[in-house]
Amino acid sequence: MKSIFDLEPKVVFHYFNEICQVPRPSKHEEKIIAYLKEFGKKHNLETIADECGNILIKKPATKGLEDRQTVILQSHMDMVCEKNNDTVHDFMKDPIETVIDGKWLKAKGTTLGADNGIGVSAELALLASDDIEHGPIECLFTVDEETGLTGAFAMKKGFLGGDILINLDSEDEGELFIGCAGGIDTVATFDYTEQDVPAGYFFFRVTVKGLTGGHSGDDINKNRANANKLLTRYIHLLQSKHDVKICEIAGGNLHNAIAREASALLAVPVAYKEPVRVDLNILSADIEKEYAVTEPNMQWVLESESRVEKCIDDQTAKNLILAVQGVQHGVFAMSQDIPDMVETSSNLASIKMKEGHKIVIGTSQRSSILSSRDDMANTIRATFRLAGAKISHGDGYPGWQPNPKSAILAVAAESYKRLFNKEPKVRAIHAGLECGLFLEKYPNLDMVSFGPTLRGVHSPDERMDIATVDLWWKHLLDVLKNIPTVK
Repeated sequence: MKSIFDLEPKVVFHYFNEICQVPRPSKHEEKIIAYLKEFGKKHNLETIADECGNILIKKPATKGLEDRQTVILQSHMDMVCEKNNDTVHDFMKDPIETVIDGKWLKAKGTTLGADNGIGVSAELALLASDDIEHGPIECLFTVDEETGLTGAFAMKKGFLGGDILINLDSEDEGELFIGCAGGIDTVATFDYTEQDVPAGYFFFRVTVKGLTGGHSGDDINKNRANANKLLTRYIHLLQSKHDVKICEIAGGNLHNAIAREASALLAVPVAYKEPVRVDLNILSADIEKEYAVTEPNMQWVLESESRVEKCIDDQTAKNLILAVQGVQHGVFAMSQDIPDMVETSSNLASIKMKEGHKIVIGTSQRSSILSSRDDMANTIRATFRLAGAKISHGDGYPGWQPNPKSAILAVAAESYKRLFNKEPKVRAIHAGLECGLFLEKYPNLDMVSFGPTLRGVHSPDERMDIATVDLWWKHLLDVLKNIPTVK
């Protein structure tokens, strides 16, 4: 049976396997930072760490290419940490276990971390090599891309020395990305009081699970179900017919992932014990038809639970469900300039009960147009404010405005056509990349992004098309050999 050590290019998969052994959750990158520092020291390369943990490792040009422009190769060192409910895994200390499934490399019940570990691995392979031709390179590894773009935000001017940047955080081989959406988080908080559940109530937990999930930018237009929306759709139906008490509710996790699972502990008068089951059977059958193509593994479970004494007060429970039922999730507008590209969207990411009698709902908005991003955030804000929630926004991050006349784009496109005898697709992406923030601090940067094919990112179904890694690697090496000379 094949293992990761049999895959090509061996040098890239060697380093991918190495970093799979190093825990690197977002905001907890201490171990991967130490690994990168030690790597730089081992290979006698200039290694710089900034105050927030970004690592820059510099390597001189190989003989004969000293006159080329300096290229910055960039990837982020953190990974999204998601696992299936039945998977036992501690992302703070356990390695990622990789498995080969046909043409795909996957992980056992967790995210794979190819987003963006494969980019990190390619940079390490370049830095360690003594037989790859390239001009001067700077390999940049940023922290906390997934939960806040913290590394890119905190990077100071003067840290980077090149005028060309190749971002290695894209997910479709054969596509060259020259733009991305900007984004912002909107968080709604409901304060509630506890009230007693009357005697004579039936308690049950309803769960929706088995959804596909995915990236809240790249997958938002694929008609995948959102577990938070489905769960509250059922509760909204019950509230229109019965006296429903909400004792617990939770769904989703990360702001940049489409919610795959959600559950609630509910109570209704005993007389409605069977009707709530019938309601779920009818509604779930309808929903399964609606998502028959994109959600073949959807599951609805209703289980009896023991009595609990307290629940969310009735008014807050009604306001909460009305707000989540009514709030926008999915595509809001398509681009008027680029065919088939999402312009503006919103993701209903998570519902969590917190200490202090609070229910916190996380959402994120994206758009390639700054004013549309802010308008979408204000639309979400207005919906939740009408329901009595308190609202806060994250700092937000800018998009990356496409430059079709980019010199590095021309090099990458010509290289791809010459190597593979076909034209690459030139696109902008609805997901967020760090490039927009780099451009704010280094306005002269000429940038392009490309990578191997990944699917199911930000979910335990994350997988990487093995064959495309070799194609991408060959393309990257050829681009580096053909960087223009210093003007």
